[in-house]
Amino acid sequence: MCQEARIPVGNFLLEEIRVFSDRTLTCCDCGQTFVFTAGEQEFYNSKGFSSDPRRCPECRRNHKRERENGSLGRSNGTREMFEVVCAECGKTAKVPFRPRNDKPVYCAECFKNHGGSRH
Repeated sequence: MCQEARIPVGNFLLEEIRVFSDRTLTCCDCGQTFVFTAGEQEFYNSKGFSSDPRRCPECRRNHKRERENGSLGRSNGTREMFEVVCAECGKTAKVPFRPRNDKPVYCAECFKNHGGSRH
């Protein structure tokens, strides 16, 4: 919970002061409760985050690890690849998305030549 206060000084109001207190939340992955500390709330507020964390610290670490390993959302950890013919050079290539007929698809080399970047 966050309480805000405005402190009058003469004819002026000082910038609002936020006071946070520890809160108990429930993890959306494991269902366990965890404490969202006042310090964590201050950090979230300083970063402009408007939502509470949905995962406990352990599930957050696991989720981050899965995301970094590229296995998030895939049960066996492998990414489905699709074979395409490059719209520029005609070479066969594999891409990690299902191509649509309304946009050209390039091999890695031609993609770079078109100013594309993977990240």
